[in-house]
Amino acid sequence: MSVTSGPVEIVLVYQSLLGIYGDQGNAVVLRQRLRWRGIDAVVTRVEPGDAVPATGSVYLLGGGEDAAQVSAVRYLTEDGGLFRAMDAGAVLFAVCAGYQITGRTFTVGDHDEVIAGLGLLDVETRRGPVRAVGEILSHWTRPDGSESLVTGFENHGGYTYLGASATPLGHVEIGLGNNGDGTEGAVQGHVVGTYPHGPVLARNPELADYVLELALGRSLEPLPNAEIDRLRTERLDWVRRLPPRAAATCA
Repeated sequence: MSVTSGPVEIVLVYQSLLGIYGDQGNAVVLRQRLRWRGIDAVVTRVEPGDAVPATGSVYLLGGGEDAAQVSAVRYLTEDGGLFRAMDAGAVLFAVCAGYQITGRTFTVGDHDEVIAGLGLLDVETRRGPVRAVGEILSHWTRPDGSESLVTGFENHGGYTYLGASATPLGHVEIGLGNNGDGTEGAVQGHVVGTYPHGPVLARNPELADYVLELALGRSLEPLPNAEIDRLRTERLDWVRRLPPRAAATCA
């Protein structure tokens, strides 16, 4: 979606359902990185019962529990606004539970009931043998071929498996990622799914700019920031010094 006039609209979806891990911070990061570049941006918050606008450039889904996932899928399907926005070229950035419901199916409850997802990503999620809890570090190959490290905190019991139409966002150095196969997240067109919290876009400004570039349909000039670079270096060094068990998965 190429924005030519008016502010860039960032739509934060259903924080009462999918907002328990601070992922709403991703909206603040995107808005601020646009404003630093002189691009006007607004954050629109929608809750169940509100109409989801089809006018947004970026839509954000965050983390939540099983019942919240099921409710979010039902409300979004009945509303239809997100689907209309995606048809118009908007970007969807989905984290953890939001990532899972963006796929074709996911499971919930003690009996692993299979629930139809939004069908925007060719992925399926099933309960895994151990819960992934801890720092995660993955290697993301950017569209220009260069590599960037993505850091965050994963906390999920679902294991996500990619179909042929989706490609991994990154490859894991530390942590579990999608299902222990060495991959993390998924990208398909203008849909980006990932597991890390943090919020992940605060920890990874290059990933934030990638989301914005998808939405704007053009490259953005870099935003050098020595303090952010220093904090990232410290965090990456710290993660790599963690004992393997603390840095990867635990039950």
